Amino acid sequence: MDRNKDAIFKALGDSTRRLMLDELSERSELTLYELTARLIMKHDLSISRQAIAKHLSALEDAGLVKSKKKGKYRVIIFNNEPLKNLLKGWVE
Repeated sequence: MDRNKDAIFKALGDSTRRLMLDELSERSELTLYELTARLIMKHDLSISRQAIAKHLSALEDAGLVKSKKKGKYRVIIFNNEPLKNLLKGWVE
């Protein structure tokens, strides 16, 4: 369990990843293209899809996002269960 906590905190330690989770929490699921466009246009980030894919890897390792193929697109889905489980011991 500590390993999972470490991965979650590491993932949340980066401001770009937190922005990505903010965007995903608003829309539940986005394609990689949609997520990239929202980060560039809404948050004025200068970031490539490749850099976002690298950040997504850290978020996936922490269990905070899942991805699936929909046709030719990769859809990113927010998963808040690890956050709920992490905070359960402190909040309840």
